[in-house]
Amino acid sequence: MPVKVTLDAALAKRGMTGKQLAEKMGLSETQLSLFRSGKVRGIRFATLAKMCAVLQCKPAELLDYDADASDLAVED
Repeated sequence: MPVKVTLDAALAKRGMTGKQLAEKMGLSETQLSLFRSGKVRGIRFATLAKMCAVLQCKPAELLDYDADASDLAVED
């Protein structure tokens, strides 16, 4: 998938652990771990907004995109 989660870099930049972030967000470590590993297929905007608020960042610091021609394919 061309969308990559770059949360680990944002955490490292702030000297914060995933456990600390999960606690501050009121999210389980398991849910955060699934997001960090890229195993989820989506994230609620409210969750993303809370993550950005806690980390004091913009969504672009948590996600990256590598263009892929297949992204333009029409799905049924």
